[in-house]
Amino acid sequence: MRDYFCEAIKILRPTSAFGLFGDKIKWNDPDNDPPTQAEIDAEVQRLQEEHDSQEYARNRKAEYDALNQLEMQFDDKEDGTTTWEDAIKAIKAKYPKG
Repeated sequence: MRDYFCEAIKILRPTSAFGLFGDKIKWNDPDNDPPTQAEIDAEVQRLQEEHDSQEYARNRKAEYDALNQLEMQFDDKEDGTTTWEDAIKAIKAKYPKG
């Protein structure tokens, strides 16, 4: 699980300055009120859900990166095979969306 606390505050108050010291926030913006804990918690949850929903994409990318895709595509063109297409389909089947 990733900690989105600071990122949530930056999203909620993008022009504000703050410091984080342990579990205390030092608010350095006299023109804007700090976000409430409820606002921060809701944004942290939204960010975590967004991150979790993309796990399949991160898993796919790791496997895509391990393939030598350009060489596979070249070899497929030369040999009349579908090795690259088959490999991509297998990865997508292994890590379906949603």
